[in-house]
Amino acid sequence: MVLPKLLAALAIVSLPGVLGGQIPIVDGVHGGVPTTKPGPLKAADLGILSSSATTPGRLRVTENSGICETTQGVYQASGYGDLTSTESIWFWFFASRKNPDTAPLALWFNGGPGSSSMIGLFQEHGPCRITNDSSSVTLNPYSWNNNANVLYIDQPVGVGFSHGDLKVGTSQQAASDIWSFMQIFLSDSRFANFSNNSLAIWTESYGGHYGPTFASYFLSQNAAIAAGKVSGIHLNLQVLGVGDGLTDPLSQYPGYITYAGNNPYHPLVSTSTITKANQSYTESGGCRDQITSCNNNGSNSVCSKAQSFCNNNILSPLAGNFDVYYVPTKNPDPYPADITTYINSLKSKIGAEATWQETNGNVYNNFAATGDWMRNSRPLLETVINAGVRTIVYDGDADYILNFNGVEAMVDNLQTTFTAQFHQQAFTPYTVNGQSAGQFKNAGTLSYVRIYGAGHEVPAYKFGSLAYGQAASQIFDQIMANQPLSST
Repeated sequence: MVLPKLLAALAIVSLPGVLGGQIPIVDGVHGGVPTTKPGPLKAADLGILSSSATTPGRLRVTENSGICETTQGVYQASGYGDLTSTESIWFWFFASRKNPDTAPLALWFNGGPGSSSMIGLFQEHGPCRITNDSSSVTLNPYSWNNNANVLYIDQPVGVGFSHGDLKVGTSQQAASDIWSFMQIFLSDSRFANFSNNSLAIWTESYGGHYGPTFASYFLSQNAAIAAGKVSGIHLNLQVLGVGDGLTDPLSQYPGYITYAGNNPYHPLVSTSTITKANQSYTESGGCRDQITSCNNNGSNSVCSKAQSFCNNNILSPLAGNFDVYYVPTKNPDPYPADITTYINSLKSKIGAEATWQETNGNVYNNFAATGDWMRNSRPLLETVINAGVRTIVYDGDADYILNFNGVEAMVDNLQTTFTAQFHQQAFTPYTVNGQSAGQFKNAGTLSYVRIYGAGHEVPAYKFGSLAYGQAASQIFDQIMANQPLSST
């Protein structure tokens, strides 16, 4: 029946206007697990019907809508890649403002799981940024398409403007669909020329799972194509960027305990609350043991229970009454502005067919049921780094929900060809036009940077005399140019 499925979806409560909102709140718990497990949902169950016939294996495109990118002569296109007659992935492509024919192609994915990549487009690093009153947009001089072609993708099916049957509940399943989408995208005559350009994956939040999984899947498919086992277009993956990401829960969950009591801004909760959370982590059968069991060939149920226990007892209570995405402010922080009303007003102009929402609760529920959250993606990240893909991990020091203590512990635990070199490096100040912006390390083709004053969505912030997104733009441009990080 449809009704129980919809009731399960309604268990997810998002806080309107809260920054990012990429990690749903379930029964009052950040990253909680619904008590009712979802059944398979089809588009018709949710009242989502396409206004146009799908074209399985092909794109449907609206070109040069004039929305967001108003720089003269810069090409843009939005629309759908139809995986099947009942599964359509939404994309929005912006050509590089400089040398688009030879510029690299960067894919952007927001997290959740279940959150739209339009968050990144309008709140972070797209050609335009939403105004604080949510009524309009302004041209972004630090857009990531200054020197790269950027492709924003709503995934899995059902997220943002994407629509159709909701089948995906793991990062691996999501990777397969994105590989299929890219085959469709690069087969289209409008975009086929980009297949030879350098390809990058950039992502944040649950992208700590998505990024390593997608990148390693692309590499494995390339190998299968080369061996004649798979038919398809070779994806010229050269770069992986992961911001404020959940990659290795066993490394990262102690970071919540550390950050709650000692961060660059203020304690988030009382000492007694921290002590209680620490006990929940270390006790027999506690969070640490449950994460370990999950990653020791644990079942979906074991991993899902680990997510529920750890987020109920550690992640959520340690946040206190501060915004989990930007701890200097009390909950909720109204910045960046909500984009829901504005983006839905664009639908007819950009070719969108679904009603946009920041996060799809049904997609999130599918992932919560498999326990994908607690599965360790670090081995996949190590595979990507060792394959020669230039990789950057970055984090904002004002973000609690994927804080730098946990992320840096994950990076320190990486086992790659650069491990010894990375451990020998000391943090170096990172400057942008002489302004202090953070601290970083480089080791071979691996870089890490902690950005001062930035919350969960690093490119949405400014620090000192720098403009919004200026530091993130420098980081992006350096890595996309196949260079290590360097101060300016």
